[in-house]
Amino acid sequence: MPPLARLSDLPIGSALGVTMEDGTRICLVNDGGEVRAISDVCTHQGYAMSSGAVLGGGRIECAWHGTVYDCRTGAVERGPATEPIAVYEVSVEDGDIYVGDRVR
Repeated sequence: MPPLARLSDLPIGSALGVTMEDGTRICLVNDGGEVRAISDVCTHQGYAMSSGAVLGGGRIECAWHGTVYDCRTGAVERGPATEPIAVYEVSVEDGDIYVGDRVR
C-alpha cells in the first residue's frame, strides 16, 4: 500500500483529505502529534470532514452543521449526526502516512 501523505503535509491541529486507491475518501487528522484516520464523509449530510476544525482531545467538528466526532472511536459527541463515522488504521513510517483497514 502506498503512503497517502507525508507527515509534513499535516501540521499539528490540521486535517487533510486524501483518497485511497479504492476511491475511499479519508480525513487524516493530526491531533497534538497523534495522526488519526476517519472517513472524509460526515454521516449527517456527506460534507467533507477535512474541511472541519480539529478541536483537540481526539475530536473533530464538521464545518457544515457542527457535528463533533471522536476520531479515536468514531462516536458522535454532538449532533445533528446520529451515526458514528468510520475509523481506519493509520501508521507513520519515515514521515509517510499509511492508512489500512477500517477498524470501526
